[in-house]
Amino acid sequence: MGRSGPTIYDVARHCGLAASTVSRTFAHPSRVNPATREKVRAAAREIGYTPKPVARAEAPGRARTLMLVVTDIANPYYAPLIKAAQAQALEKDYALALLDSDESPRIEVSNLRQLLATTSGAILATSRLSDEVIHQLAQHRALVMVNRDVRGLPSLVVDTAGGMRKAVRHLAALGHRHIAYLAGPRNSWINSARWRGVHDEAAALGVEAEFLGPHAPNRQGGQEAADALILRRCTAAIAYNDLIAIGALQRLRTAGVVVPEHFSLVGCDDIFGADFTGPPLTTISGPTELVGKRAVDALHARLTHREAGPPSMLFDAHLVTRGSTGPPAHDN
Repeated sequence: MGRSGPTIYDVARHCGLAASTVSRTFAHPSRVNPATREKVRAAAREIGYTPKPVARAEAPGRARTLMLVVTDIANPYYAPLIKAAQAQALEKDYALALLDSDESPRIEVSNLRQLLATTSGAILATSRLSDEVIHQLAQHRALVMVNRDVRGLPSLVVDTAGGMRKAVRHLAALGHRHIAYLAGPRNSWINSARWRGVHDEAAALGVEAEFLGPHAPNRQGGQEAADALILRRCTAAIAYNDLIAIGALQRLRTAGVVVPEHFSLVGCDDIFGADFTGPPLTTISGPTELVGKRAVDALHARLTHREAGPPSMLFDAHLVTRGSTGPPAHDN
């Protein structure tokens, strides 16, 4: 059956270039100079030609598709990361496929092993996989890590561990001397980094820091963490992420604990809605959109064998002070 509508030969005639150049523009745009690329695309738009996606995916490993793997698509933290990564992928002529690992290393590695073969490479955000498994996967496809430092791979990390130190200093300055860290998943690299930040800064300031967890990184996990908090004598807590903090805030309220008059609470990630809670949540914020964009740049550089800059990139995090922190009600 013949193809209806304009073909690459029509585009070639329209812009005065060889059909092979037109084909290469759509299949491998990085191999065509920008001026020619724009000339071909303009001609295609003018005559109504749409490239056939399947044609680019037929050769194994040559599909211009990147995969972004997140641990929980329901977590609002990932929304700006996904949107920024998708926009940057489109800018570089890739499609972006999204994979939700549902906080399960088993699901994450199973899906990656099945789907990596159909993509050019992947960005693993806050991956729960072991370094060994990640290195095995990296032998077959280009990988970039987000919020996880893996030796030998481009790794983009927001310095939330440094943000945790700032949160401890903030609470100490308010007069708190006994704080808790509401931990996230046991197999989370960034969870361990955040706890080290809390522990080390608390020790340096003479503040007692208690590790509570692990907890599921969602509101239910936060509610369970609050139950443990009520039995402790700490006057403040720093949560692994905002969802745990929001869940804890809700449970404390139902238990009659008033924040921040009776208890102070700090989150992490500054997700959408963190300033809508009652009271608004003090939290640690980083450049999530920039990380999404730079992750695509790093993967593209790896795929095109270009310099990708430093193998690890650390992005600054800062403390956003809102209404959920205040002086302790009494000295412990």
